[in-house]
Amino acid sequence: MIKLGLIGKDIDYSFSRLYFTEKFEKETIEADYSNFDCKSVQELKELFETRKDCLGFNVTIPYKESVVPFLDEMNKHASAIGAVNTIKRQQNGKLKGFNTDYLGFRKSLQPFLKLKSHNHALILGTGGASKAIAYALELEDITYKFVSRSPKKGQLTYSDLTSAVLSKYTLIINTTPIGTHPNVLECPKILYRALTKDHLLYDLVYNPAESLFLKNGRIQGAKTTNGFEMLKLQAEAAWEIWN
Repeated sequence: MIKLGLIGKDIDYSFSRLYFTEKFEKETIEADYSNFDCKSVQELKELFETRKDCLGFNVTIPYKESVVPFLDEMNKHASAIGAVNTIKRQQNGKLKGFNTDYLGFRKSLQPFLKLKSHNHALILGTGGASKAIAYALELEDITYKFVSRSPKKGQLTYSDLTSAVLSKYTLIINTTPIGTHPNVLECPKILYRALTKDHLLYDLVYNPAESLFLKNGRIQGAKTTNGFEMLKLQAEAAWEIWN
């Protein structure tokens, strides 16, 4: 039996285990998918040493970057991004890192880009997920700026997001966990009243299906979408890597 799992912290809510369990049952695949809830980076090391029976792992918040030092190699896309969300144990036992987040995001974004061109994007957050989003935007020739509460050089703060800035950056992607269940009354602090029908809001949050971030955008007439389609696409890409 193939053994797989998800690495993360406080991941009982996670989409991955349910998705793969249902997939394996539907397609009659002899595989088992477990959650590996790690409370610290040290537990990551212990996990890789003790669970050598696992063919592969998905990786979620907050370990997409901190898992890298424990890998023996990474493919070119994961190396360019600097973050990993999929790991495969090779036949020689070595661990190889991949990133399927950028694939899932890019494919799920493209249908919206066909409807209207959005050439300038704001990426809310600077964690591991944001790096995959930036990589996908580069492949689509979309200019972007990172937005952070504690910005580094070249980044914006939330207070920088004036009406003038938002009129230029019509694609806004939330890569932070803000608004995820159970904290559904929270949302990124942007000037929602400056949004228009020309804006597209994309939230990597998928639980709830409509976050407060998306709801606020919809009220202003913006096009909105959550991260559920991205999750399905990145999961299938991970399965192709393992299988």
